[in-house]
Amino acid sequence: MGEYRTMTRQDLQNLIDEALNNIRNDRKVAREFLNEIANQIASDSEQNKYLSPVAAKHIETMQRSNEQLVKIIGLKQKGQSQGLDLSDEDKNNLFDIIQGKQEA
Repeated sequence: MGEYRTMTRQDLQNLIDEALNNIRNDRKVAREFLNEIANQIASDSEQNKYLSPVAAKHIETMQRSNEQLVKIIGLKQKGQSQGLDLSDEDKNNLFDIIQGKQEA
């Protein structure tokens, strides 16, 4: 069995970067297909009944990409807010700085 290890911030960032690249690629491919479908429908309106369901699938792909982006933004914000937790030493240093300014 594989060894269990804790995910580091860098591991998480690498996964987020990979997910963002996949999302961007999926959106690019879906957009290209939608443009092609639109061109085919424009040149032959009879194709509309066949191509509309295909176009709908590509629009769904783009909507899923948007949902994935929102989830990634949520993860990033959560990670940033957790990064704002101050250690006792940080708090003491800030207190010392504040006290020093008040005494001046």
